[in-house]
Amino acid sequence: MRAVFAGSFAVRLVEPVRQRLAIPCEIVAGDEAGVVDQLRDADVLVSMAFTKEMAAAGTSLRLVQVPGAGLDRIDRSQFRAGLALANAYGHEAAIAEYVIGSMIALTRSFQRLDQKLRAGQWESQWSVDAPPPPLWPELAGKTLGILGSVTSARRWPRRAHAFDMKVCAVRRQAQADVPREPDVCRGPERLDELLTLSDYLAVTLSLSPATLDLIDARRLGLVKPSAYLINVARAEIINEQALYDALAGGRLAGAALDVWYRYRQPPAARRRQMRRSTA
Repeated sequence: MRAVFAGSFAVRLVEPVRQRLAIPCEIVAGDEAGVVDQLRDADVLVSMAFTKEMAAAGTSLRLVQVPGAGLDRIDRSQFRAGLALANAYGHEAAIAEYVIGSMIALTRSFQRLDQKLRAGQWESQWSVDAPPPPLWPELAGKTLGILGSVTSARRWPRRAHAFDMKVCAVRRQAQADVPREPDVCRGPERLDELLTLSDYLAVTLSLSPATLDLIDARRLGLVKPSAYLINVARAEIINEQALYDALAGGRLAGAALDVWYRYRQPPAARRRQMRRSTA
């Protein structure tokens, strides 16, 4: 068997995968563009992306394994009969911890406190010769709204409940056969209601034509001005201009963004993009 690992994220998994293989396997690793020529005799491609060029080169491929949950860089129109696609989960605990940590950091203004202390100002009930700050708000009694998958709706409630929070989840499909761990679990038709209830809104959806700009200016207008938004999914699910306007106008208390709208590209990728745009 021959497996190709493409891209920095996939390349980091080469050794853990090699240690678990029970059959002989030749492994090739490199960047997404550089491995295209290596796909001709490959059986498996491990990559966050699958392009027209990869499909044309990988005529012997039997499996495209995405080492993550998101499929937005996979061109599914390039899949031929007999070529399987799989993605991976298992990072839900880390994401849930990121969300909980973000809620605490935002609510307690850790960044602002750090900046003030570095400037010589100690904002504390115990500070000397300075007015005490208002009492800190607490997570207890607040509502965590989860806009996401079945998996996230299962994983997060017990963590939020440890902080005496309520949990309300809206999923893409409100199946009846999944555990109803959240306090309230609804289908996508109740999204607007979720937004009005949430003190913290965690977005974990995958990006698709149906979720692109799902949270637009109108929907952000439904969120409490005291609420915080936490996006651990894809940036484009939340309209960029609408999010900026809500934050700048004080119509949203804050946001924690684990994803962004534009990422820096390595020089080679920028050159290829420039050649395509001028062709």
